[in-house]
Amino acid sequence: MLALLAMASMVACTPSNKDAGGTTPATASPVVETWTLPAPAGAAQPDLVATPEGTLLLSWLEPAGEEALRFRLSQWKASAATPAWSPPVTIAEGKDFFRNWADTPHVYALEDGSLWAHWLRSTGPSRMDYGIDLVRSGDGGATWTSPQLVHPAGTPGDHGFVTFWPQSRDRLGIAWLDSRQKAAAGHTGHDEGGHDHTGGAAMMLRAAVYDPQATQAGEWPLDVSTCDCCTTSSAVTDRGVVVVYRGRGHGEIRDTRIVRFDGERWTAPRDVHADGWQIAGCPVNGPVVVASGRRVWVAWYTEADGEPELRAARSDDAGDTFGAPVTLARGTQVLGRLGLALAGDHLLASWLEQAPDERQTLVLGRYDAAWKQAQRVEVAMLSARGRASGIPRMQWQGDAAWLAWVDVEGEAPRILGARVEFP
Repeated sequence: MLALLAMASMVACTPSNKDAGGTTPATASPVVETWTLPAPAGAAQPDLVATPEGTLLLSWLEPAGEEALRFRLSQWKASAATPAWSPPVTIAEGKDFFRNWADTPHVYALEDGSLWAHWLRSTGPSRMDYGIDLVRSGDGGATWTSPQLVHPAGTPGDHGFVTFWPQSRDRLGIAWLDSRQKAAAGHTGHDEGGHDHTGGAAMMLRAAVYDPQATQAGEWPLDVSTCDCCTTSSAVTDRGVVVVYRGRGHGEIRDTRIVRFDGERWTAPRDVHADGWQIAGCPVNGPVVVASGRRVWVAWYTEADGEPELRAARSDDAGDTFGAPVTLARGTQVLGRLGLALAGDHLLASWLEQAPDERQTLVLGRYDAAWKQAQRVEVAMLSARGRASGIPRMQWQGDAAWLAWVDVEGEAPRILGARVEFP
């Protein structure tokens, strides 16, 4: 099933008086094993999601000939007597996909057994006119509803960077970045380098809820000034869902913000921490969040102190307040592109670093609930350079961390995977 790839040694993350430092003696090293994925050569933009039933959903985009793309999905049941991938199903196919290395399609599963998926579709004459198509399946992915835009049709500009959550057992929550107020001001977006071309109008964060008939049952503006192209993330607390994202404040301060929804009202945006990172453009490197009860953990990328840094903080009141941040990694080698998961009593964070030979290293860090007792595993060395590696995906399921990422073989992308078990 899984072939042994390497034995990865535990080492402390870079220590400092603010870091998540403090190594604990380890009697055994974590084991990194290859995980064979069903995506073919040429596939990229992976998404990896854990379901309420304990399976893992892997989705991706693959070439479909003549400039078309195919959005596909497969399920992995790790707890089965013989773990295996289900035959891939096609969610959508066509030539009107908008493909982006960071703003990728997502899939999600609710407790009622329904599957949901979204992708980006070109909607206008400009290359940066694209929208979010949403579909639902009630039969395990065999059939899907007709695609519908989550925002008003005909709105020029870019819409994307989606996060999903379970609003109830059969209702889906979704938040996204929305350009409608930029369009109203006569500005249509940003370039793929993450540079804003807004002339003062800003991207918004909006959210909606969809019922079992895939009908929008409510829609709200959450923040009227956000970064244009940073990923968003969400998690469910005892007081409702929290959504984290990168804001855009006065003087081009791009710090991580949080909002919470109790099922009726959203809180006003607040900073997770006032880093004070001033940057006149979008760094395409958004925050991630997980939650349990009233505890919320957030990790994010910043260059507020003049060099790349990964920071993390914890809230014990469902996001109302956060403790002082700690540093997970710092230095010019840090690329970010974070993943975050709860692993029993521990936290797992994944990210990319630049290797000395221009390759990239996929790093997995393991921490206690206070972001201490740091352990570091170098999961894989990637040949991909720059943005070709995309954003790695990571989930905790059963007794292991499962990861999927993009590497490059020759000129073609390839989705690879690993399983990491901590003794």
